[in-house]
This record gives sequence, structure tokens and C-alpha cells, in this order.
Amino acid sequence: MRKTLIPIVAGLLVAFSGCGAERLIDKPWEKMHSRAAHVPHANFFKQLKFADGPSVTKACLKCHPAAASQVMRTSHWNWLGDPELVPGHDKPMRIGKRNLINNFCISIEGNWPKCTVCHAGYGWKDANFDFSRQENVDCLVCHDNSGTYAKTLAGMPAEGVDLLAAAKSVGLPRRDNCGWCHFNGGGGNAVKHGDLDGSLAKPVERVDVHMGRYNFECIDCHRTQKHRIGGKMISVSVRNTITVHCTDCHAGKPHRDDRLNGHTDSLACQACHVPDVARKEATKVLWDWSTAGRDVPVQDPHHYLKIKGSFVYAKKLVPEYYWFNGSVQRYIKGDKIDPGKVTHLNYPLGNISDASARIWPFKVHRAKQPYDLKFDYLIVPKTYGKGGFWTDFDWQESAELGSRASGLPYSGQMDFTETDMFWTLTHMVAPKERALQCDGCHTQNGRLDWHALGYDGDPAFVGGRRHARALLKEVAK
Repeated sequence: MRKTLIPIVAGLLVAFSGCGAERLIDKPWEKMHSRAAHVPHANFFKQLKFADGPSVTKACLKCHPAAASQVMRTSHWNWLGDPELVPGHDKPMRIGKRNLINNFCISIEGNWPKCTVCHAGYGWKDANFDFSRQENVDCLVCHDNSGTYAKTLAGMPAEGVDLLAAAKSVGLPRRDNCGWCHFNGGGGNAVKHGDLDGSLAKPVERVDVHMGRYNFECIDCHRTQKHRIGGKMISVSVRNTITVHCTDCHAGKPHRDDRLNGHTDSLACQACHVPDVARKEATKVLWDWSTAGRDVPVQDPHHYLKIKGSFVYAKKLVPEYYWFNGSVQRYIKGDKIDPGKVTHLNYPLGNISDASARIWPFKVHRAKQPYDLKFDYLIVPKTYGKGGFWTDFDWQESAELGSRASGLPYSGQMDFTETDMFWTLTHMVAPKERALQCDGCHTQNGRLDWHALGYDGDPAFVGGRRHARALLKEVAK
């Protein structure tokens, strides 16, 4: 069957390749923003050293008086977004890393010092952190260009860091700055996203064409105004209100081939141009907390750790595909679950009838995590520090302490339930010659489940939204 379909698909390609074959309407370089000129800072500092991180920030604010107040209005500082109406809830709420449950390390509540290593600030060690103190803003984590700056518990500078050298080096953020947190999200390099890992620090073009071939920095796409960085993950929000789009630079119908342009009404660009992820580093796809605490002879961070349980990792991961209109159904702390079913923490919304939806590629991370047997909601365990599971390996103690920190009552009875979490894949854009080809989808063993997506079958042959025959009629007009 596969061999039979390939010539048919190839014939469709030939049939449409003459339609506008000489037309080139995509001019992305005309929409690229130029980077601000760098101002060397080495001669601006007369002191011999800085005592601590806040001292550096105070020095920065002498010349950049509005910088800290701008940062303090962003989600990078607050770990909360703007108020938004969450599906299934009556009133707008502010949600983000500060108060959401995930299926990696589960929650920062009660675990602040360990989690806030990645906070763009200094000293967030408990629930009483003062978000109003400007000197607690960490300028260096985004602007250090020395390559020597590092953070530790509660976001404080790591021991031995030369703060003066880091301050003298400051410039526009580079991939390493963003990657300090985003490459290592979820507990280590490549763990969380699948399309963000340390291989993007200095990638070859087959890993990411924008960064590898054209030397893009993160800020070239994630454009920033007054320290508000473009882009928002559906892991911490219910809709992409300040997101980044391919069409910020590329045309909506960017191909010479009208047959390919006909796909853009149903497919996100990433569906073809991010054919796989985790190309250099394996990414975690399963985390089973229920097996944690066991003494095993060999521990391997890619298979089992006593403090965290069992894992499955995947390399060159093929995405899963779902309709997505930019919004998700979000699990909120305290929501009831059906423990006999998989709890979707951030399921993408949209379907074949939704004109605003496109088929997107996702990494789906699946887990088994604790829930309250009586109240039927996911619980927040304390993992780090005194009384935490990583210290005492006592789930009851962990659940009780975590519940106090999170404000959720705990019945004293817990078990484990299955959850999943979705991550849009938009980095690791392949060179066009490595993009997904026709037979990647339009064959018997293609990667798309057409029936699950709402089609009667492969739309190239049985019809469907923006299928080949409808496009042929339009071109013939």
C-alpha cells in the first residue's frame, strides 16, 4: 500500500508544482529586527569587587533606573501571568509557575529554594519573598556575557562567581543566558521541552537552521519591549496572548508551490518543519513517581533515581499531533479528578471544525503522580529540604508538609494517578531539505492519525478540510 501511494502523492506534487512556481513572496529578512548596538561596560565599574548580587543590581540601576521596575511587571519575575479566565472557572485568575501543578517536579510550593534557582531574582527561599525590592532583581542571569555566571539555591549567585567580571561583561542576552533555565527545565538538560536543550547553545544547522545556519539568538524571535519577552508556554498559561509566530517574519503562504501553501490553513508551520526533536540529547517522556523511594543497586538518571522514581527517555522523538487553536484546558490546583482516567494538565483545544485551529506537533509528557484518595485532587508533595521526600522518603510526611504549603487540605490517604502534559514544539526547525515530506503523512503508515483528527481518512485521497481536490478547483478558477 505504501509503495502504491507514494507515486500518487508524487503525482499530486507535480500537478501543483507549476502553479506559481516562479513566485517568491516570502521575504523574512525584511521583517527581521536589528539588534541594538553593544555598549562595552568594562570601564563603568571602579570598585574592586561586588559583595553580592543585589549590589550589582544597584549599580545597574544608576544608569538604567527603569529596568528593575519593568522586570518586576513580567512573568519572569512574578512567575504569574496577567489575569485570565480559565475554562471551567468563573472568575479570572493569575496562574503560572508559582501556583500551578505540573507532572515533573509537581510544584514549587514548599520547595522554593530548589525551584527558584532559575528565578530571575535573588533570595526567593520561602512564601515570604518580597517581590517589591528592586535590588532583588537579577540583571546578570540574562545579561552576563562572560560565561562564568551561575546561580544556586533561592537564586543566589553560586559560590566563587566573580560578580565584577560578570558585570563588566554585560550585553544583550545570548542563547546561553536563556538556556541556563530553559535548557535545564524539569531537573536537567533536555528533560522538559524536547526542543530546548544544551545542543542549541552552539548548534549545527541540522539541529536548528535559524540558530545553526544564521546564528540567531533567542531574542531575534522572542522580541522584547521593556523587558517583557515575547512568547508564552501553555505549561503556565491557558492561551498564547504574547506568543511568537513564524509569520512574524515569514509570509502566511510562504512557498513557491501552491500545493504546499494549501496546507497552511490546516497545519502549523512546525508540523512539517519540526519533524522530530531531541536530536542530540534524549528528552524525558515518562516519569513514574510511584516507584520512588526504593533502594536499587544501580541508579541511572535516565532510568531510575530513588528520589524521583522511574523514567523513560526518547531521542529523535517523533511528535504527537493535535488540533490547537492557541488555548488549552488547564488543570488548576484543587480541581477534582477521575483517578481511573488520565488527568490532562493542559490539553490543547481545537478541532477540525475550528477555523482558528491548526494541527500542531507536541511533545506529550506522561506521569504517575500523587493524589488525595478522599478529596480526588492532585496533591503537592514537599520534596526538597527538611521533611521532604528527597530527605526522608516518607510520602505521608511529604504530603502533609506540601499540603500546608499549598493550602490544600490533605485527608491522610494518597495514591498515584496518571497525568499528561503537552508542550508545543517550535524550536529545532530543520533545514527545508530535512522538512517532513509528503510520504511522512500521506501513506498507510504515515505519522498522522487521520480519524483521531476528525477526518474520514487521508484527506489527500478521501477529501477533507483544505484537501488536494478542493485546492485543485481553486487553482483552476
